[in-house]
Order: sequence, then C-alpha cells, then structure tokens
Amino acid sequence: MNNDLPRWATGIVLPLLNLLSALLVTALVIHLLGEDPVESMQILINSAVVNPEGLAYTLFYASTFVFTGLAVSVAMQAGLFNIGAEGQMYLGGLGLTIAMLAFDASLPWFLLIPAGMVGAALFGALWAFIPGYLQAKRGSHVVVTTIMFNFIAASLMNFVIVKYLIPPGEQNTASRVFAPAAELPRLSDWLPVLGDTPLNISFFLAIIALAVYGVMVSRSSWGYKLRATGLNQHAAHYAGVKISAMIIATMLISGALAGLGAVNSIMGSTHYLSLNFVGGAGFIGIAIALMGRQHPVGIFLSAVLFGALTQGGFDLSLEKPNIPPEMVILIQGLIILFCGAMEYLYAPALIKLIKGKQA
Repeated sequence: MNNDLPRWATGIVLPLLNLLSALLVTALVIHLLGEDPVESMQILINSAVVNPEGLAYTLFYASTFVFTGLAVSVAMQAGLFNIGAEGQMYLGGLGLTIAMLAFDASLPWFLLIPAGMVGAALFGALWAFIPGYLQAKRGSHVVVTTIMFNFIAASLMNFVIVKYLIPPGEQNTASRVFAPAAELPRLSDWLPVLGDTPLNISFFLAIIALAVYGVMVSRSSWGYKLRATGLNQHAAHYAGVKISAMIIATMLISGALAGLGAVNSIMGSTHYLSLNFVGGAGFIGIAIALMGRQHPVGIFLSAVLFGALTQGGFDLSLEKPNIPPEMVILIQGLIILFCGAMEYLYAPALIKLIKGKQA
C-alpha cells in the first residue's frame, strides 16, 4: 500500500497524522481525568521547549533516544526487529562501568572517556551477537530471543551490582561514583542560560552517529547489501550477499549503538552505574525507529519529541495532580500503536485524495 504513495506522504504526512491521532486520544483521556487538555499541552510544551533549562533536558533525553532509535533502525534495515535494545543498553552500561572502575584512577580524561565508550559499545555488541547468531545459524527468531535477553540482562545487572559493585557499607544498588575525569563536559559550561542541566557532548556524538548512519545506509555498498537483505533475503543471496554474516554484523552494530546509549545516561549525568539507569530507553527506541521511518532526520525529530514528552511529563504531573506521571507512558504507547500496528490507517484515504487531485 505504501508503494502507492509518494515518499513525502509516507515520510511526512502519515507520521504526522499518526502523531496527531495519538495526541487526540491523549487529550480525550486528560479530559476524562477532569483536566483541560489545551492547558495541559501548553504546560508540556513550555516545560520541554520554551524554557531554556527544559529544552536542555529535552535534548539530554533525546541524546540517549537517538542511539536506541538508531540501534532499532539499523536492524530494521536488514529486516530484523531488535526488541533487545533495552538489554543491550544495560550491558553497555556494565561495560562502561568496568572500564571506569578499572582505569579512572590512572588514565587522563582524553583516554578515559573513549575507553568508556569502547566498553559500552563492545558489551552492547556482544550481548546482541547471541540473538544474531541464533537467528543466522539456528533460525531462532530475533524477536523472541531479544525479548528474553532483556529479562536476562536486567537480572544479570542486578546480580553483578549487588554481588560485586556496591561499595562496602552502601545501601543503594549502585557502583561507586567515578572519578571526575570520567565526566563528560556539559554544555552549560559554555551556555550558562541552560542552567544546571546534564546536557553534555553526547548530544554532538548523537548527531555524528546519525550522519554516519545516513552515509552508511544510503551511500555505501555495505548499506546497499543491508537494505537488499531487508527487502528480500532470497534475492540478496542470489546477488552475492552472505545472509548469515549480514545478520550477525547488523546485530553487532545494532547492539553497539544501544550500548552507546549508556554513555549519556551514566558518564553525562549520574557518574555511577545504577540498576534503573536505562529507564525504558530501549523500548522508546522502537517507537523512534517506527515514527522516524529509519531516516536520520526522522530519527532525530522523533528522539526530540520523546525527549520533550519525558521532560514535559514530569512538570505536567506536578502542576496537574489529576494527571499521573504514567501519562507519558500512555502517550508513548499510543504513538507506538498508531505508528506501528496502525501505521497505514490513513493510507487509503490519502491515496484517494492524491489520485483525485492528479486526475
């Protein structure tokens, strides 16, 4: 059905219609809770975009969401639905923490920060390798295995932190605080208007990752093979693509990107590993990939949108007691519903409208 629509319709109009549908349903729920939907949306927008500190928090959350959105998008380009970005980000945080605890007392910042990034990417990639290998060599569907690995990752994280990483005498389920050399530079150091916010250079790393992804997917021979695999594995095989190797390589890259999402959350904000640092970012990456149509610009805009929902939702629940903090989760779920399961809800009407104008 999407082949009957021009690219601007599938890439811009349909996502906007789906987003508006999700917001309209949200407005109805807010009204049923006894609050004014228009006023509530104004609070959310002012908190997340208009206020400079709120905007900084929006971009901070978006920096993490870009990486999880890219992780899911890379896999989708190859026809793989990686639902395991949540677990891969958990393991990325563990790899980063191991690097920090091992070297933060001896390495300077310009070596320590890259070491943490390498640890995050490596552990995330290795965690994604197992489902990729099982899909390529044993036919175990990646959706099933990545879901299972999310639960395993959460349990493994709990075990490692409690057993090995909690400092003696501490009650919090977290590692020790890293040395100051492990902290990513914050943008508020150069832009005081941003206030005391955690927005850091991970934002620029996310932009670079988007650019590399765009070039890799659309401008390289490997990207051509990746997309060919996603469109038709049999045709790609006859064209010379090694399908098993492509699946494994794609999952390695996807896991590495998800693991890198931990860099912003840990090195840019908390500066220690805690049990709940992921906070659903891996699952939000699924919505971002779907809404952004796996396009770099779409991924970025979707990540900013979900960052705004995360930031604005906090203030909305504070100013409107009848609206619970879980309202943000509801909006996210509705966006996933309309952009995923009901992706082409408006496509038939749009096709008739466009063909009618052309006639």
